Amino acid sequence: MASNVTIGEELLTELWNKVYNAAQDFDAIDRLCTEDVILSNPDGDIVGRAAFKEWARSFASKIRDIKLTSLDMFSSADGTRTVSRWVVTGFNQGIMGSPPDDRPVQFSGIAIWEVRDGKLAHNWVERSSFELSKQLAKPLE
Repeated sequence: MASNVTIGEELLTELWNKVYNAAQDFDAIDRLCTEDVILSNPDGDIVGRAAFKEWARSFASKIRDIKLTSLDMFSSADGTRTVSRWVVTGFNQGIMGSPPDDRPVQFSGIAIWEVRDGKLAHNWVERSSFELSKQLAKPLE
């Protein structure tokens, strides 16, 4: 039986596993993303591999034992878009400017990726920041 997994899903699965999970290989961004990759956050765009690597390194440093689990992943019929619904878990080391209190954190999101020339080219991401901010505002028990 033929696999229904697209190149975008293969690339994105590798990115999630290498960059946002144990062993964190930020150089995977160089192999998996276009030179002009764009990460579009609600805060604005991060443009280029070097800037994306710096952002990913900073983001991951704020969550000890970061683990990103893709809950769903699918691609457009023409293969130019891949979507992942995911959840991140770990322990707070200062995410969202909070004090690094090592409390457990969990938040979800959806990433829509453009796939161009066999690489990940543009990511539009939305995260459950409101729910995460409520978690961080609760007093430690």
